[in-house]
Amino acid sequence: MPAWLVPALKAVLPHVGSIVAAAAPVFTQKRAGEASAGQAAVVQQQIAELQQAASQNAVHVRELAEQLGQTVTALERAAEQAEARMRRAVGLSLVAVGLAGVALLLALVVLLRG
Repeated sequence: MPAWLVPALKAVLPHVGSIVAAAAPVFTQKRAGEASAGQAAVVQQQIAELQQAASQNAVHVRELAEQLGQTVTALERAAEQAEARMRRAVGLSLVAVGLAGVALLLALVVLLRG
């Protein structure tokens, strides 16, 4: 699993519930005593509710996509910075190993001569 996926999911998942809750239409219920003439009005009202829910859903999905894009961009920047730090740390480690080797050689020379 890519390392950037877990933080991205942690950033996105808290918002999914509110998006779903806002987009879920509350359907009108047909009352037991309604005539068939009133059924057309109920169907029209349900269609209107579905259209409203679909438009709200589109807005929320767009916002979520923008936030996800920003999160991915931030994660990519952080990964680049971490990679640069890692390169610096490896370079410093190599320099330290080299200096330790030189110090070991100098110590051996001093011990053998003296």
